[in-house]
Amino acid sequence: MTPRTLFRRFAFAEAVTWTLLIGGLIAKATIGAPQPLVTAIGGLHGAVFLGYAVTAALVAVNQHWALGKTVLSVALAIVPFATIPFEIRLNRDASLDGPWRVAAGTDPRDAHWFDRLFRWFIARPLVLVLTLLVVLTAVFSFLLA
Repeated sequence: MTPRTLFRRFAFAEAVTWTLLIGGLIAKATIGAPQPLVTAIGGLHGAVFLGYAVTAALVAVNQHWALGKTVLSVALAIVPFATIPFEIRLNRDASLDGPWRVAAGTDPRDAHWFDRLFRWFIARPLVLVLTLLVVLTAVFSFLLA
């Protein structure tokens, strides 16, 4: 899966969970939808939000985005449906082009320890996913406590 595909899927999922959350809140206020339903939808949205944030950060490091673009990509998840037009813009300006960087290139930033660590994890997707699941579970648990 390319950086473009992963980012696009999470941007879309973030918008879908916003729709579910807003719909659940409206249903609770208007027809008395049960609180556990809204809580479950909120939990799903929170998990997708965290997944989107991690994906945005991974893609940003891989694509050598500037800090401002990286922060903006994560912050836009707070605004309902903003991830979709942002993903379209990134696609238009080729910010999502290219494969995952599993080997150092000619960019001087590739020699930095963080980029070496990043490439190590990207070359081992199972280790990356398991590590992210542990970290996201810890963050999610902390936020719910």
